[in-house]
Amino acid sequence: MEFTIKTGNPEKQRTACVVAGVFDNRKLTLSAERIDRAAKGYISEIVRRGDMEGRLGTTLMLYNVPDTLCDRVLLVGLGKERDFKDGEFYTAIRTAVKFLNETGAYEAVIYLTEEKVRRREIGWQIEHAVIAASEAVYCFSELKTENTDVRRPLRKLTFTVPLRSDLSIAEATMVRGQAIANGVTLARNLGNLPANICTPGYLAAQARQLAHEYEDISAEVLNVDEIKKEGMNAFLAVTQGSIVPPCFIKLEYGAGKTKNKPLVLIGKGITFDSGGISLKPAADMDRMKFDMCGAAGVLGTFRAIAEIAPDLHIIGLIPACENLPSGAATKPGDIVTSLSGQTIEILNTDAEGRLILADALTYAERYDPEAVVDIATLTGAMVVALGHEACGVFGNNDALVRSLVHAGEDAVDRGWAMPMWHDYHEGLKSGFADVANVAGRAAGSITAACFLSRFAKKYDWAHLDIAGVAYEEDRQKGATGRPVPLLVAWLISRERYND
Repeated sequence: MEFTIKTGNPEKQRTACVVAGVFDNRKLTLSAERIDRAAKGYISEIVRRGDMEGRLGTTLMLYNVPDTLCDRVLLVGLGKERDFKDGEFYTAIRTAVKFLNETGAYEAVIYLTEEKVRRREIGWQIEHAVIAASEAVYCFSELKTENTDVRRPLRKLTFTVPLRSDLSIAEATMVRGQAIANGVTLARNLGNLPANICTPGYLAAQARQLAHEYEDISAEVLNVDEIKKEGMNAFLAVTQGSIVPPCFIKLEYGAGKTKNKPLVLIGKGITFDSGGISLKPAADMDRMKFDMCGAAGVLGTFRAIAEIAPDLHIIGLIPACENLPSGAATKPGDIVTSLSGQTIEILNTDAEGRLILADALTYAERYDPEAVVDIATLTGAMVVALGHEACGVFGNNDALVRSLVHAGEDAVDRGWAMPMWHDYHEGLKSGFADVANVAGRAAGSITAACFLSRFAKKYDWAHLDIAGVAYEEDRQKGATGRPVPLLVAWLISRERYND
């Protein structure tokens, strides 16, 4: 979709549709009032009759509005004016764009970006309007034989700003918003692909494609023999039940661009998780294709960052494999020696993500990183704790954790700081190895993070458990692309911090 920025009066817009807002209790926004004045009270009369109350997420399409130059006027309910915050803004933009995309309006001028969002500036509003609009029209249909695409999709959106002096910042943030939206789309597409297509090798090919498209990105892929040579035995313990070979993907952005130490992102890349010998229940096991959404998030973040081009040095590490049962699979009770030299008793083969991340976290030491963040659909316990609204943020450095939470607030891709007190480590003790890979049901997401912390002692580290936010379950099953917006916001904040 094409995005543009402009300023001007709504009644003078010669376009397929103009979008204006109505607050709760039928209060017209300034743009709606201007159209109403030009139309000699046409809109206010309709609103008085009760056709549009202004409840958040409601819509009313008007045709042939008198004395306007547009074909249609779409009224969108914004809810209570005093409560018009981030979430309400996103809902209004998504509602408007989804409605337009389904009604045959190939272009529109949206005035909702002129409404004041609490504690936000116009640049933020434009950036996030682009992201919300892109999410609203997203459709994954490439594997369907029948064409299910919208017959006449929305092709061009123009967002307005109140003042001409707002144009330059709005245009810059529009470009950034489109870069983030592109990264989210890549992550969603990868997550939505089935495991017979999106294999470890497929993820490696996507990394190489990014390196081909963007000169600031380089990619390298270690095969199974090279993984063995490195000594990543915890990683190999997960993959040994599958006939599909694993790979260890390395991405690098901005090498040589800055003197600052690199920031490392590690994405869990289990392209299908059956649970291994500790087999999952059959119901809903198809969702386990989403167990590589951490890897998809890293790839999507690299695409967005390459388009934004900040002055940063970023490393991406993706251990990618399948977790399947077979005669060769790892058995509960097996003990392996990780890349760090620590021995791990694998009590549950379905606690596999932490095993591949353990070796990746140790591998990250060689970069002498400024900070390391791993991203993983790690535990069902995280969904129980926080639901689908926020990811869990763990770490060994309070400032790093706070910076990620703050970035999530700014990106409307929220994270919540979780405890990692010493008490939680007790359950990971093993009578036969240095550490067990599980510690029982209680506080499962926390003890999983405690396990990972044993392999991240030589640098500032944070862990994002995205099990609850990486994909939708009930409303419309599919990948969300989270936490790409959070990660991009955090990386950009690190650029400012280093300045």
